[in-house]
Amino acid sequence: MKYAEISHFSHPKHNLKYDYTEKPFKCDGCNEVGIGSRYRCSSDHQSYDFDLHAHCALPSATITHPFYKKCKFQFLAKPPGNERRYCNACQKDVSGFVYHCSACGFDLHPCCAMLPKVLDDGETKLFLYRKVSSSCHRCGKKGRSWSYRSSCKKYNLHVACVREMLVENWRELYKGQSGKRIEGKSLALKNTLEHHHRSSSKGKVQKCCEIAGMAVQFVISAVLGDPTALIAGVVGSLISRG
Repeated sequence: MKYAEISHFSHPKHNLKYDYTEKPFKCDGCNEVGIGSRYRCSSDHQSYDFDLHAHCALPSATITHPFYKKCKFQFLAKPPGNERRYCNACQKDVSGFVYHCSACGFDLHPCCAMLPKVLDDGETKLFLYRKVSSSCHRCGKKGRSWSYRSSCKKYNLHVACVREMLVENWRELYKGQSGKRIEGKSLALKNTLEHHHRSSSKGKVQKCCEIAGMAVQFVISAVLGDPTALIAGVVGSLISRG
């Protein structure tokens, strides 16, 4: 459910207003990058620059997840204990808001916990898996994190790899760097895919990269906490551009 304006325990001085942005922002709840839907401090004062993913702004007290059927995840404002913790979905550090299962010790970023099980634009379908046996088209490795896999089972992309790609690019995007520079960084994935399929014919490589571009659009949007984020389509089209 979307609200126009909310109050939030993490920012008691001002209300937060719903906003949509095509520029990357850092969520002050989970400390992860986001694009698209957010809740932002309603104050115009620069010192109150505060943003939350929609999933971080409107969390559930407890959730369950089909990948961990015996677990009950509780929303926490910070990771429990003093040890370094990581998200079981994307394998990245947890340093802020988190869903934690005290019985099993599993942790999920709020956006990772809410990743859609199926991404579908009417033409291409990607299914979320906890583990897959095929290698990732980004890193060429197996395992590691949750993955989105195409319905034909020929294309696989780690959620962790999408996060790494975002970390590589978001600072340039956030600082308003030129589109040309962004394109150069994003096209690194296309080169990775071509290297991964270097034994294939030119036509097959091109087709694979086109599929990769569409898939990355979906996964970037989902990982950022907004499956409809417009910027994801821009980044994805850059990746698939020949």
